[in-house]
Amino acid sequence: MESFGKVKILVAAYGGLSAAVLATVAVLAIGDQAVTSFMWGRSAGVLASAAVTYWLTVLAARGARWAYLRVRVISIVMPVAIVAVDMIPGICPTWFALMQAACALAIAAVAFVVNGSGLRAAFPKER
Repeated sequence: MESFGKVKILVAAYGGLSAAVLATVAVLAIGDQAVTSFMWGRSAGVLASAAVTYWLTVLAARGARWAYLRVRVISIVMPVAIVAVDMIPGICPTWFALMQAACALAIAAVAFVVNGSGLRAAFPKER
């Protein structure tokens, strides 16, 4: 399915941006800058979710309905979770929240593709 080509690219962008956030945290930590355990855990967790989402996207592209449904859920829940938590006052620096927001935008774009009528029609409800 060609729509999954777009999804794979967007999920790969989500992963790349997530890796950039984790790398930035690592570089800052090596340079004796202040990084918190929240920043380490959050950036590693978002990167892990990108890896899982990519794996599920590959399986969905092969026709696995269960994987498609999970990609739909992840693509809706993750942007909300990323932005909502990062908006808690004082939890992270602005640069970190902005980098995480870029990740949220990439995975949110996935939601528009996988929830579109074309892909939904390719995975009809089983009865």
